[in-house]
Amino acid sequence: MRIFRSVILFLCLLTALQATAGDKLSFLKKQFTTTAGYKLNYRVLLPVDYCPEQKYPVILFLHGAGERGNDNEKQLVHGWDMLTNLANRAAYPAIVIAPQCPEEPQIPHKNYWVDIQRPVTPEQRMFRTFPANAPITEPLAAVKELVDSYIAKGVVDTKRIYVTGLSMGAMGTFDLVCRYPNFFAAAVPICGGVNTDRLAKFKGKTAFRLFHGDQDDTVQPKFSQEAYKTLQSIGAEAQYTEYPGVNHASWVPAFKEPDFLSWMFKHVKK
Repeated sequence: MRIFRSVILFLCLLTALQATAGDKLSFLKKQFTTTAGYKLNYRVLLPVDYCPEQKYPVILFLHGAGERGNDNEKQLVHGWDMLTNLANRAAYPAIVIAPQCPEEPQIPHKNYWVDIQRPVTPEQRMFRTFPANAPITEPLAAVKELVDSYIAKGVVDTKRIYVTGLSMGAMGTFDLVCRYPNFFAAAVPICGGVNTDRLAKFKGKTAFRLFHGDQDDTVQPKFSQEAYKTLQSIGAEAQYTEYPGVNHASWVPAFKEPDFLSWMFKHVKK
């Protein structure tokens, strides 16, 4: 009898999980060609009851350096389960765009979201610098044109465009917001960094929510700490969460924050 009850309980739990779990395959595989002929692989998740005559919020998701490539798969290693969760998709219907940055050629302007040299040694990581005036990289320029293409289709609520990214993607998040200060309603950079002199000149209304692990030895937490202080100094809306004992993978607890999506969606560009 006990075994029977245990089996019934297990099946009930399994059913409940299946009712909320999403699937990576929900992200459609696409390729976008820019006006200059650059080809960008990306995945897109459409709302469950998508209607092309309706306007939706957009969540732009920028992956980290480890997910670069040309398979149009690796960019969904992290975060896909939160984004495809059926309860989240019902509560926060949005067009989710997840582009993939190429890994080749080995030139920062062509294989990174931001134009910096990726540090290798611990010393380089400690003293890495972020450029103040570097031109937008080829992949990130393609990302912006990709989002613009969805706007041109008339399916985007331009008051509710959100951007988030982890590690290199967080650096790309900062870069996009600095370049286009009136474009995004909210930005969530996770374990990233930015040139604070550049950030100090930010004049937009984007709300920021930063996350970092206090033991991060890949991207030092000081970069998020300094960015947060800079945002406070200019009167920007900003929050910062630092996870004790967490190394680089601070996106794991960040994506588990119960208000991760609701915080984004409460912000509407004025």
